[in-house]
Amino acid sequence: MTGVPVGPPKRLVEITVDGKAVRVPEGSTILDACHAVGKDVPTLCYGDTLTPKNACRVCVVEVEGARTLAPACSRKAEPGMTVGTDTERVRHSRKIVLELLGSSVDLSTTPRAAEWIEEYGARPDRFGPDAAKVDQPVKVDNDLYVRDYDKCILCYKCVDACGEQWQNSFAISVAGRGFDATISTEFDAALPDSACVYCGNCVEVCPTGALSFKTEFDMREAGIWDESRQTQTTTICSYCGVGCNLTLHVQDNRIVKVTSPHDNPVTHGNLCIKGRFGFQHVQNVAAGEAPG
Repeated sequence: MTGVPVGPPKRLVEITVDGKAVRVPEGSTILDACHAVGKDVPTLCYGDTLTPKNACRVCVVEVEGARTLAPACSRKAEPGMTVGTDTERVRHSRKIVLELLGSSVDLSTTPRAAEWIEEYGARPDRFGPDAAKVDQPVKVDNDLYVRDYDKCILCYKCVDACGEQWQNSFAISVAGRGFDATISTEFDAALPDSACVYCGNCVEVCPTGALSFKTEFDMREAGIWDESRQTQTTTICSYCGVGCNLTLHVQDNRIVKVTSPHDNPVTHGNLCIKGRFGFQHVQNVAAGEAPG
């Protein structure tokens, strides 16, 4: 019987979160500790398969004795630390962040954004009609995924997934400065003319829907996208012998998109173009057509 390799045991660090003592392994973040005690801390730029970028600042918490609020997603838990996740200072900061985001970008497809805006009493409209908007046209230049930068919050997760943290294609980066900053291919080339390999790992980590499957985009445009009617089935990709796990999202007996479990030791949520987008042959066979 083969044993499962494990790392050396880590000592536990005890901190207090909203008056509750919690012990987490050394090296854990405040966010990990919050999850351990069931505290729901909002996050946008945080990704469980990426190094935290500290870009959105919506996860900030108050650490006793600290001068500034700390990003829970990256700040390490320290022995004896006392953390407040719902103090007046924290709530005010999150409210302002949500107002600034909501006044400049389209959060309509950002999961839980409307819930957080209501919870913190944010009023994005208070900045008026002259608030700086992203206002970029939707980029549809291929049949696999769509770029709608009007929904982009510049969290950099797509850049990291395409770059050295996972894919190493470096097809996209940040172009411009200030209000002109945007995610872009080299020289703003169309995706078919760029270094993009269409793995879709950028789509996987996008928190707002700025990057989405072409199938999902088309269904949303037609008003028929309905996640409440979708089922998810995890299976093994059949294209090669690596053993990547695929989660098939199915609506009305048709696959509408494919993701991969982030806790899978093979993929960590990442796939290649075949695993992510090569599902149309299933639809053809189901419809009685010969697979191409």
